[in-house]
Amino acid sequence: MRDLDFDAMHLFARVAELGTLSAVARERDVPVSQVSRTLSRIEKVCGVRLVNRSTHGLSLSAEGETFLGYCRRIVGTVDELEGEFASRSGQASGRVRVAVSSVLAQFQILPSLAGLGERHPRLKIELEVSDRLSDMARDGIDIAIRAGLTLPETAVARRIGTLGRALYASPSYAKASGLPAHPDELHQHRLVSNSAVASLNQWSFLVKGKPVVHVAEGHWRSNDTNVTAGMVLQGLGIGRLVTLAGEPLVREKRLVRVLERFVDPQAVPVFAVTLPDRHRLPKITACLDWWSEWFSRAGPTPGGTQ
Repeated sequence: MRDLDFDAMHLFARVAELGTLSAVARERDVPVSQVSRTLSRIEKVCGVRLVNRSTHGLSLSAEGETFLGYCRRIVGTVDELEGEFASRSGQASGRVRVAVSSVLAQFQILPSLAGLGERHPRLKIELEVSDRLSDMARDGIDIAIRAGLTLPETAVARRIGTLGRALYASPSYAKASGLPAHPDELHQHRLVSNSAVASLNQWSFLVKGKPVVHVAEGHWRSNDTNVTAGMVLQGLGIGRLVTLAGEPLVREKRLVRVLERFVDPQAVPVFAVTLPDRHRLPKITACLDWWSEWFSRAGPTPGGTQ
Protein backbone atom coordinates (compact mmCIF):
# COMPACT_ATOMS: atom_id res chain seq x y z
CA MET A 1 0.00 0.00 0.00
CA ARG A 2 2.85 2.40 0.78
CA ASP A 3 3.99 2.07 -2.84
CA LEU A 4 0.85 3.90 -4.03
CA ASP A 5 1.10 7.62 -4.67
CA PHE A 6 -1.62 10.25 -4.40
CA ASP A 7 -2.01 10.52 -8.17
CA ALA A 8 -2.80 6.81 -8.43
CA MET A 9 -5.52 7.19 -5.81
CA HIS A 10 -6.95 10.19 -7.62
CA LEU A 11 -6.95 8.20 -10.88
CA PHE A 12 -8.81 5.33 -9.23
CA ALA A 13 -11.43 7.72 -7.87
CA ARG A 14 -11.95 9.20 -11.34
CA VAL A 15 -12.28 5.73 -12.89
CA ALA A 16 -15.00 4.96 -10.35
CA GLU A 17 -16.78 8.27 -10.99
CA LEU A 18 -16.58 8.32 -14.80
CA GLY A 19 -17.12 4.59 -15.31
CA THR A 20 -14.73 4.09 -18.24
CA LEU A 21 -10.98 4.09 -18.73
CA SER A 22 -11.35 6.05 -21.97
CA ALA A 23 -13.12 8.91 -20.16
CA VAL A 24 -10.27 9.16 -17.64
CA ALA A 25 -7.73 8.99 -20.46
CA ARG A 26 -9.45 11.86 -22.28
CA GLU A 27 -9.56 13.88 -19.07
CA ARG A 28 -5.84 13.37 -18.49
CA ASP A 29 -4.89 13.53 -22.18
CA VAL A 30 -3.03 10.21 -22.00
CA PRO A 31 -3.44 6.86 -23.79
CA VAL A 32 -6.05 4.44 -22.43
CA SER A 33 -3.27 1.88 -22.05
CA GLN A 34 -1.54 4.13 -19.52
CA VAL A 35 -4.69 4.36 -17.40
CA SER A 36 -5.16 0.59 -17.66
CA ARG A 37 -1.59 -0.08 -16.54
CA THR A 38 -1.97 2.22 -13.54
CA LEU A 39 -5.21 0.51 -12.54
CA SER A 40 -3.58 -2.92 -12.83
CA ARG A 41 -0.65 -1.73 -10.71
CA ILE A 42 -3.04 -0.49 -8.02
CA GLU A 43 -4.81 -3.87 -7.94
CA LYS A 44 -1.47 -5.69 -7.78
CA VAL A 45 -0.31 -3.57 -4.85
CA CYS A 46 -3.64 -4.08 -3.03
CA GLY A 47 -3.61 -7.81 -3.78
CA VAL A 48 -7.33 -7.88 -4.69
CA ARG A 49 -9.54 -7.18 -7.68
CA LEU A 50 -10.98 -3.69 -7.30
CA VAL A 51 -12.77 -3.31 -10.64
CA ASN A 52 -14.96 -5.79 -12.50
CA ARG A 53 -14.58 -5.44 -16.27
CA SER A 54 -17.31 -6.57 -18.66
CA THR A 55 -18.79 -5.72 -22.06
CA HIS A 56 -21.24 -3.47 -20.20
CA GLY A 57 -18.44 -1.36 -18.70
CA LEU A 58 -16.76 -1.18 -15.32
CA SER A 59 -18.13 -1.75 -11.84
CA LEU A 60 -16.43 -1.79 -8.46
CA SER A 61 -16.03 -4.92 -6.42
CA ALA A 62 -16.79 -4.83 -2.71
CA GLU A 63 -13.07 -4.26 -2.10
CA GLY A 64 -13.12 -1.54 -4.75
CA GLU A 65 -15.91 0.30 -2.95
CA THR A 66 -13.91 0.19 0.28
CA PHE A 67 -10.77 1.39 -1.47
CA LEU A 68 -12.70 4.21 -3.17
CA GLY A 69 -13.85 5.56 0.18
CA TYR A 70 -10.26 5.72 1.45
CA CYS A 71 -9.04 7.27 -1.83
CA ARG A 72 -11.59 10.05 -1.59
CA ARG A 73 -10.67 10.81 2.01
CA ILE A 74 -6.94 10.78 1.28
CA VAL A 75 -7.23 12.92 -1.86
CA GLY A 76 -9.49 15.33 0.03
CA THR A 77 -6.97 15.56 2.86
CA VAL A 78 -4.17 16.31 0.39
CA ASP A 79 -6.29 19.10 -1.10
CA GLU A 80 -6.86 20.50 2.38
CA LEU A 81 -3.13 20.32 3.14
CA GLU A 82 -2.34 22.09 -0.13
CA GLY A 83 -4.86 24.74 0.79
CA GLU A 84 -3.42 25.16 4.29
CA PHE A 85 0.06 25.85 2.95
CA ALA A 86 -1.37 28.12 0.26
CA SER A 87 -3.27 30.16 2.85
CA ARG A 88 -0.12 30.56 4.96
CA SER A 89 1.89 31.70 1.96
CA GLY A 90 -0.90 34.05 0.92
CA GLN A 91 -0.94 32.59 -2.60
CA ALA A 92 -3.72 30.41 -3.98
CA SER A 93 -2.41 27.71 -6.29
CA GLY A 94 -3.51 24.63 -8.20
CA ARG A 95 -5.90 23.71 -10.99
CA VAL A 96 -9.56 24.71 -10.78
CA ARG A 97 -12.07 23.08 -13.16
CA VAL A 98 -14.99 25.40 -13.87
CA ALA A 99 -18.25 24.44 -15.59
CA VAL A 100 -20.03 27.36 -17.24
CA SER A 101 -22.59 27.93 -19.97
CA SER A 102 -21.28 29.06 -23.34
CA VAL A 103 -22.75 32.54 -23.18
CA LEU A 104 -21.49 33.23 -19.64
CA ALA A 105 -18.09 31.90 -20.67
CA GLN A 106 -17.88 34.22 -23.65
CA PHE A 107 -19.25 37.41 -22.14
CA GLN A 108 -18.19 37.21 -18.48
CA ILE A 109 -15.69 34.51 -17.58
CA LEU A 110 -13.24 34.81 -20.51
CA PRO A 111 -12.83 38.60 -20.08
CA SER A 112 -12.17 38.04 -16.35
CA LEU A 113 -9.34 35.52 -16.67
CA ALA A 114 -6.47 37.94 -17.31
CA GLY A 115 -7.19 39.81 -14.09
CA LEU A 116 -7.58 36.57 -12.15
CA GLY A 117 -4.21 35.42 -13.49
CA GLU A 118 -2.56 38.68 -12.43
CA ARG A 119 -3.96 38.41 -8.91
CA HIS A 120 -3.24 34.69 -8.49
CA PRO A 121 -0.48 33.70 -10.93
CA ARG A 122 -0.20 30.17 -9.51
CA LEU A 123 -3.80 29.29 -10.32
CA LYS A 124 -4.60 27.18 -13.38
CA ILE A 125 -8.15 27.42 -14.76
CA GLU A 126 -9.76 24.74 -16.90
CA LEU A 127 -13.16 25.63 -18.41
CA GLU A 128 -15.79 23.00 -19.18
CA VAL A 129 -18.18 24.92 -21.43
CA SER A 130 -21.68 23.54 -21.92
CA ASP A 131 -25.27 24.64 -21.42
CA ARG A 132 -26.10 21.27 -19.88
CA LEU A 133 -25.86 20.93 -16.10
CA SER A 134 -22.90 18.85 -14.99
CA ASP A 135 -22.59 16.23 -12.28
CA MET A 136 -19.83 17.94 -10.34
CA ALA A 137 -18.54 14.86 -8.54
CA ARG A 138 -18.64 12.65 -11.61
CA ASP A 139 -17.09 15.26 -13.92
CA GLY A 140 -14.48 16.51 -11.46
CA ILE A 141 -15.86 20.04 -11.43
CA ASP A 142 -14.66 22.39 -8.69
CA ILE A 143 -17.00 25.33 -9.49
CA ALA A 144 -20.17 25.45 -11.59
CA ILE A 145 -21.30 28.93 -12.61
CA ARG A 146 -24.98 29.02 -13.53
CA ALA A 147 -27.81 31.54 -13.71
CA GLY A 148 -31.27 31.24 -12.17
CA LEU A 149 -31.05 27.64 -11.01
CA THR A 150 -33.06 25.72 -8.45
CA LEU A 151 -30.16 24.47 -6.36
CA PRO A 152 -29.97 21.07 -4.62
CA GLU A 153 -29.99 21.17 -0.83
CA THR A 154 -26.52 19.65 -0.67
CA ALA A 155 -24.96 22.36 -2.85
CA VAL A 156 -22.86 25.16 -1.46
CA ALA A 157 -23.81 28.15 -3.57
CA ARG A 158 -22.55 31.72 -3.53
CA ARG A 159 -24.38 34.45 -5.39
CA ILE A 160 -21.78 36.33 -7.42
CA GLY A 161 -23.89 38.53 -9.68
CA THR A 162 -27.01 38.99 -11.76
CA LEU A 163 -27.96 38.50 -15.37
CA GLY A 164 -30.68 39.93 -17.57
CA ARG A 165 -32.57 38.29 -20.44
CA ALA A 166 -34.75 39.81 -23.14
CA LEU A 167 -36.32 39.00 -26.52
CA TYR A 168 -34.62 39.98 -29.75
CA ALA A 169 -34.99 39.63 -33.50
CA SER A 170 -32.93 40.75 -36.46
CA PRO A 171 -34.02 43.74 -38.57
CA SER A 172 -34.39 41.39 -41.54
CA TYR A 173 -36.84 39.18 -39.63
CA ALA A 174 -38.78 42.23 -38.43
CA LYS A 175 -39.05 43.53 -42.00
CA ALA A 176 -40.12 40.18 -43.46
CA SER A 177 -42.47 38.94 -40.72
CA GLY A 178 -43.25 41.94 -38.54
CA LEU A 179 -43.01 41.82 -34.76
CA PRO A 180 -45.60 40.81 -32.15
CA ALA A 181 -47.36 43.61 -30.30
CA HIS A 182 -48.42 41.32 -27.43
CA PRO A 183 -47.09 38.03 -25.96
CA ASP A 184 -50.29 36.31 -27.18
CA GLU A 185 -49.06 36.85 -30.74
CA LEU A 186 -45.84 34.86 -30.29
CA HIS A 187 -47.49 31.70 -31.58
CA GLN A 188 -47.77 33.40 -34.97
CA HIS A 189 -43.98 33.74 -35.21
CA ARG A 190 -40.98 31.50 -35.67
CA LEU A 191 -39.14 31.20 -32.37
CA VAL A 192 -35.60 30.14 -31.49
CA SER A 193 -35.34 27.96 -28.39
CA ASN A 194 -32.84 25.93 -26.35
CA SER A 195 -32.88 22.12 -26.51
CA ALA A 196 -30.45 21.59 -23.61
CA VAL A 197 -32.15 23.50 -20.78
CA ALA A 198 -35.95 23.51 -20.80
CA SER A 199 -36.19 26.40 -18.33
CA LEU A 200 -34.59 28.71 -20.88
CA ASN A 201 -37.72 28.31 -22.99
CA GLN A 202 -40.01 29.65 -20.28
CA TRP A 203 -40.28 33.26 -21.40
CA SER A 204 -41.57 35.50 -18.61
CA PHE A 205 -43.75 38.57 -19.14
CA LEU A 206 -45.75 41.03 -17.08
CA VAL A 207 -49.20 41.61 -18.60
CA LYS A 208 -51.36 44.15 -16.75
CA GLY A 209 -49.08 43.69 -13.75
CA LYS A 210 -49.51 39.92 -13.64
CA PRO A 211 -46.78 37.38 -14.47
CA VAL A 212 -47.35 35.34 -17.62
CA VAL A 213 -45.08 32.59 -18.93
CA HIS A 214 -44.94 31.62 -22.59
CA VAL A 215 -43.31 28.24 -23.24
CA ALA A 216 -41.40 28.67 -26.47
CA GLU A 217 -41.61 25.65 -28.77
CA GLY A 218 -38.93 26.69 -31.19
CA HIS A 219 -39.12 26.19 -34.92
CA TRP A 220 -35.33 26.44 -34.63
CA ARG A 221 -33.52 24.86 -31.68
CA SER A 222 -29.96 24.42 -30.46
CA ASN A 223 -28.29 23.02 -27.35
CA ASP A 224 -25.86 25.97 -27.26
CA THR A 225 -26.81 29.52 -26.29
CA ASN A 226 -24.23 31.04 -28.61
CA VAL A 227 -25.69 29.12 -31.53
CA THR A 228 -29.23 30.23 -30.65
CA ALA A 229 -27.94 33.82 -30.69
CA GLY A 230 -26.48 33.14 -34.11
CA MET A 231 -29.84 31.85 -35.34
CA VAL A 232 -31.49 35.06 -34.21
CA LEU A 233 -28.79 37.11 -35.95
CA GLN A 234 -29.39 35.12 -39.14
CA GLY A 235 -32.99 36.30 -39.17
CA LEU A 236 -34.47 32.88 -38.47
CA GLY A 237 -36.81 34.02 -35.72
CA ILE A 238 -37.32 35.62 -32.32
CA GLY A 239 -35.07 34.42 -29.49
CA ARG A 240 -34.41 35.06 -25.84
CA LEU A 241 -30.83 36.11 -25.19
CA VAL A 242 -28.84 37.40 -22.26
CA THR A 243 -28.69 41.17 -22.40
CA LEU A 244 -24.90 40.98 -22.15
CA ALA A 245 -24.98 39.57 -25.68
CA GLY A 246 -28.14 41.23 -27.00
CA GLU A 247 -27.71 44.88 -26.04
CA PRO A 248 -24.36 45.46 -27.81
CA LEU A 249 -25.95 44.02 -30.96
CA VAL A 250 -28.90 46.38 -30.58
CA ARG A 251 -26.49 49.31 -30.39
CA GLU A 252 -24.83 48.01 -33.56
CA LYS A 253 -28.30 47.83 -35.17
CA ARG A 254 -27.87 44.11 -35.80
CA LEU A 255 -30.78 43.23 -33.47
CA VAL A 256 -33.97 44.90 -32.30
CA ARG A 257 -35.81 44.39 -29.01
CA VAL A 258 -39.09 42.49 -29.07
CA LEU A 259 -42.02 43.01 -26.65
CA GLU A 260 -39.79 45.26 -24.58
CA ARG A 261 -42.59 46.74 -22.47
CA PHE A 262 -43.91 43.27 -21.54
CA VAL A 263 -40.67 41.41 -20.71
CA ASP A 264 -40.32 40.79 -16.97
CA PRO A 265 -37.38 43.02 -15.93
CA GLN A 266 -36.41 41.01 -12.87
CA ALA A 267 -32.72 40.10 -12.95
CA VAL A 268 -31.59 36.47 -12.68
CA PRO A 269 -29.12 35.62 -9.89
CA VAL A 270 -25.83 34.06 -10.97
CA PHE A 271 -24.48 31.42 -8.58
CA ALA A 272 -21.07 29.80 -8.17
CA VAL A 273 -21.77 26.28 -6.92
CA THR A 274 -19.17 24.11 -5.18
CA LEU A 275 -19.08 20.70 -3.57
CA PRO A 276 -19.56 20.80 0.23
CA ASP A 277 -16.09 19.48 1.03
CA ARG A 278 -14.21 21.87 -1.27
CA HIS A 279 -15.70 25.34 -0.95
CA ARG A 280 -13.20 26.46 1.71
CA LEU A 281 -10.08 25.53 -0.29
CA PRO A 282 -8.02 28.68 -0.93
CA LYS A 283 -7.89 28.09 -4.69
CA ILE A 284 -11.70 27.91 -4.74
CA THR A 285 -12.31 30.94 -2.54
CA ALA A 286 -9.78 32.92 -4.58
CA CYS A 287 -11.84 32.30 -7.72
CA LEU A 288 -15.16 33.01 -6.00
CA ASP A 289 -13.89 36.27 -4.52
CA TRP A 290 -12.54 37.42 -7.87
CA TRP A 291 -15.68 36.58 -9.85
CA SER A 292 -17.92 38.18 -7.25
CA GLU A 293 -15.84 41.33 -7.61
CA TRP A 294 -15.87 41.05 -11.41
CA PHE A 295 -19.65 40.70 -11.66
CA SER A 296 -20.19 43.59 -9.24
CA ARG A 297 -18.10 45.85 -11.49
CA ALA A 298 -20.34 45.04 -14.43
CA GLY A 299 -23.38 45.80 -12.27
CA PRO A 300 -26.89 44.38 -12.74
CA THR A 301 -27.99 43.98 -16.31
CA PRO A 302 -31.53 44.70 -17.43
CA GLY A 303 -33.75 42.05 -18.91
CA GLY A 304 -36.06 39.15 -18.20
CA THR A 305 -35.70 36.14 -15.97
CA GLN A 306 -34.78 32.62 -16.88
